[in-house]
Amino acid sequence: MADARLEVTDALGRRIVPIDKAEFSLGRRDTNDLRLQGSEVSRDHTVIVRKDDAFFVKDCESRYGTYVNDDDVAENHALEHGDQIRLGRGGGAEIVFLVQDAETGPDRNTTTAVTDLRHIAALLEGLHALGSGRVLDDVLSMVMDSAITVSSAERGFIMLANDEGQLEFKLGRGQDRAALAGSKFETSRKIPEEVFETGEPRVEADLMDGDLANVHMGTVALGIRNVLCVPLKLVRYVDEAHSLEEQRRIGVLYLDSREKGTLTSTSTLQALDTLATEAAVAIENARLYRTTLEKAKLDQEMRIAAEIQQALLPRAAPTAKYFEAAAAMEACRSIGGDFFDYVDFPDGSFGFALGDVAGKGPPAALLGAMLQGMFSTQAYTADGPAEAIARVNQALFRRAVEARFVTLLYGVLQPDGHLTYCNAGHNPPFLVGPSGVRRLETGGLIVGLFGGAEFEQETLQLKPDDMLVVFTDGASEALSKDGEEYGDDRILEAIRANQDASTQAMLEAVFESVREFTVGAEQNDDITAMVVRYLGDG
Repeated sequence: MADARLEVTDALGRRIVPIDKAEFSLGRRDTNDLRLQGSEVSRDHTVIVRKDDAFFVKDCESRYGTYVNDDDVAENHALEHGDQIRLGRGGGAEIVFLVQDAETGPDRNTTTAVTDLRHIAALLEGLHALGSGRVLDDVLSMVMDSAITVSSAERGFIMLANDEGQLEFKLGRGQDRAALAGSKFETSRKIPEEVFETGEPRVEADLMDGDLANVHMGTVALGIRNVLCVPLKLVRYVDEAHSLEEQRRIGVLYLDSREKGTLTSTSTLQALDTLATEAAVAIENARLYRTTLEKAKLDQEMRIAAEIQQALLPRAAPTAKYFEAAAAMEACRSIGGDFFDYVDFPDGSFGFALGDVAGKGPPAALLGAMLQGMFSTQAYTADGPAEAIARVNQALFRRAVEARFVTLLYGVLQPDGHLTYCNAGHNPPFLVGPSGVRRLETGGLIVGLFGGAEFEQETLQLKPDDMLVVFTDGASEALSKDGEEYGDDRILEAIRANQDASTQAMLEAVFESVREFTVGAEQNDDITAMVVRYLGDG
């Protein structure tokens, strides 16, 4: 009488379970003869029934069904040696039905290798279709464990090509799903590098034959005799008829063993070649998914940074009986290097500043936030704008932030109309009023350039309805789709066209004028502007 058994490979490892009862039950319940875990495994899933020397599988009305060689079965389905049994559509375990009498035939590892790998390839395709193979390490582990199980290799590893086309060790595994670190995986790189370069699989039945031992002395010294290495090729079809295709090699799958002949089967090579093709797609999708996740995480961090930056800027437009002001910033990227701030002094005077840090993005934004803090500290203790900027300049110079400087305009407006300002290398703002237009240029060098730099300030007497418009070069140097620069003259035109409007309306008019001019062009710098109007001594 033939003895039957199940070869089971799941999370617990690979084991042989004898079928020693007339009705052998499988399922999730503790009382089953073979207890299996899995989201698609029912408590009482299926039964293997023995009648004389024949075996039949019967599904116990499970929720997700029982499959033999990927065919859905109900009851009294005859089993043959080597049949693949799967509980549920996804399958929580690999189960192979084996009959003792059939062991005298060809080795199961070679005769059913193609069937095994087709099943694994189908699982990989399922991972791709369902979006489950999203974590690269999980996909690599699955590919490696499947290859070792089918080929009976003692160990294996996967190497993937980096951006420079060089192979990098990614994952090493031994039997029983044991992880092997790259530093401990001693072997010759010659074979995997040749396979990656040529795109052709390599089979070595015995490294001791001929001159191979001299070439692969390190590997032979470990007792390794048999090697199988296949390329991981990503195949993409370039037309709808699939008649043309292009291949791109992304890495190699390497297996070796000390036992002679376990990796030399033609069936094993064909099966692993099939696995490598499907695995390449799964690995590439996992890498792309990880890149997408990292980008999404970075985007989220940038959104949070942008919210923090906007929170650091004054929200409400300051107003008093003698002035009104408005300002806004539009960053070139998620966050920018421009900043502005207001200061309310105890004597009733009003301070305002606008700065432009060299560069764009996170580095400029960090420095801008630091400078905004410096300015807030120095504005209350310094004797006028020139001294405040000199202190900020010295503090920035001491920190020696390479290639990071800032242009800064700081002014203090008093209720009687006296405006004292210092322009540290910034675009000269427009002072527009009934008496005409002038530019405010008194000040000094860019902040942070020289530690001992001296700065000057100038005091003007403003008249009612005089308006000061401060802007960064992101506005004046904005480019149209044809590459033409917006220029200061267009800013002045926008100011004059809206001279009777409120400060907020004036600010919006300047921004809208820049937007209209740059329609169809990409914003190439942060744009910040501020409008301060003197209303007269209330």
